[in-house]
Amino acid sequence: MSEDRYLTFALGKGRLAKKTLELFESIGITCEEMKDPDTRKLIFTNEELKLRFFLAKGPDVPTYVEYGAADIGVVGEDTILEENRNIYEVLDLGFGKCRMCVCGPAEAAELLKHHELIRVASKYPRIAKDYFYNTKNQTVEIIKLNGSIELAPIVGLSEVIVDIVETGSTLRENGLVVLEEVCPLSARMVVNQVSMKMENERITELIEKLKGALENEKA
Repeated sequence: MSEDRYLTFALGKGRLAKKTLELFESIGITCEEMKDPDTRKLIFTNEELKLRFFLAKGPDVPTYVEYGAADIGVVGEDTILEENRNIYEVLDLGFGKCRMCVCGPAEAAELLKHHELIRVASKYPRIAKDYFYNTKNQTVEIIKLNGSIELAPIVGLSEVIVDIVETGSTLRENGLVVLEEVCPLSARMVVNQVSMKMENERITELIEKLKGALENEKA
């Protein structure tokens, strides 16, 4: 591909973008204009390295990458699993660590053991369905919610929930506990399938540099 072509990155907004930019800076990739808190720009450019960056809501990042609007994306593993897009997951960035768990009141543990037909509330219906149907072989009714998932078992909407757990403090405050772990989560780098072929050299070099930086952090 022409060296004049920009590599475009879609970054999940918030803490994820901040941590990603810090990691990129450690390998010499900077984008000063992104640091301006008052900017109204949507696309940020590093002309020297021929790189472009834009911020997107987490669930939109895999979509931008699948359709080639971005060559590379950085987003949480939860979003990748839930969106189920045709993209390559190439690197675990190691930050944003948490767990996807089945949670509920302690007594709900019995319902999980005996494979009873229960209702499961979640912001992540695909992940919840995959876990119960394919991993546990348990038939459940999945209820999609968008806000305060912890509320569902408290008011009787569901027996359990499937949600992200970081510290568990919100669960404890509401009388809920982790019943089962679905999978560990962290920030991941994903790549468009065509970009991986057309820009293989540049993307592979970037991945190798990031791997080196992550190893140095661990050391």
